[in-house]
Amino acid sequence: MVEDSRQACQKVGGAITRVFELLGKRWTGLIVAVLMQQPVYFADLRRAIPGISERMLSDRLTELALAGLLVREVDEGPPLRVSYRLTEAGKALGPALHELGLWAESYLPEGSSPC
Repeated sequence: MVEDSRQACQKVGGAITRVFELLGKRWTGLIVAVLMQQPVYFADLRRAIPGISERMLSDRLTELALAGLLVREVDEGPPLRVSYRLTEAGKALGPALHELGLWAESYLPEGSSPC
């Protein structure tokens, strides 16, 4: 019986693995969700996501930039300011994030978070 179920179970695909390796990290989805609205300065992005440290935000932004989902733009000062905006690839996540939000509204009521 166990052998039959092993044959029926398939390995997780590479594409979905890559998605969750990137977007499954803490804070990453929230960063993308904020940037869906408009380009945002670093300080404003940090204020929009309570609890994230500057270091963690910086690390996640670097990962998203390396993945081609956002662009870092330096506004010459003074003061020198850095803003972030989604690329076309980043913006293409919009429909998927919207659907996840709808799913959460239906199946993850407020207060049900395990954290």
